[in-house]
Amino acid sequence: MDIKDTISTQDEDVPIPKIIGLTGGIGSGKTSVARILEEKGFPVYYSDNEAKNIVNKDSVLKEKITELLGKGAYSDGVYNRKYVAEKVFNNSELLEQLNHLIHPAVRIDFDKWVAAQDSEFVFKETALLFELKLNLQCYKSLLITADDNLRIKRTMDRDGKTYREVETVIQKQMPEKEKCKLADYIIYNNSDQESLRVATEAFIEELK
Repeated sequence: MDIKDTISTQDEDVPIPKIIGLTGGIGSGKTSVARILEEKGFPVYYSDNEAKNIVNKDSVLKEKITELLGKGAYSDGVYNRKYVAEKVFNNSELLEQLNHLIHPAVRIDFDKWVAAQDSEFVFKETALLFELKLNLQCYKSLLITADDNLRIKRTMDRDGKTYREVETVIQKQMPEKEKCKLADYIIYNNSDQESLRVATEAFIEELK
């Protein structure tokens, strides 16, 4: 085994888990695949959820976000997601600055999480895997995708949003064709949950 694939301890060399980046646009079924992977015994780090926790817990980060976006970024000490979303939605430069504050903090938390895992493979679930070039830090990448109209319908049913609202979000994300070019593995989620489970299990076998 190559030395870069191990962490040296006083007692033994502990293999570092291989990181699989798991991504997919809104309504793709990324979270459903993550749940199936967990059922199969694979650790999954939910980057988007952890980021929500970190922006509320990290005092230094809270101060930097407030400096960037104004006092409205927090309400009674709690991250004001609605305010922040409105500030950055049509301002790509501001969104990039915000990401540069949040994602290094998430990366530190993720590295600590990986070090605590005892598994050959771990999964890093994140919507911005390719946009932030996080795939370059992963062993392999897995993209969950589906036809746009199906993704829109799923999100409308789940979140109560209008067709136009979901379509606008999709238009601001990296095109699926570009993601497909970058992904090592792709699961097309255009059918039902059982088909998605079968495809995920097939992926697991191929990965092994």
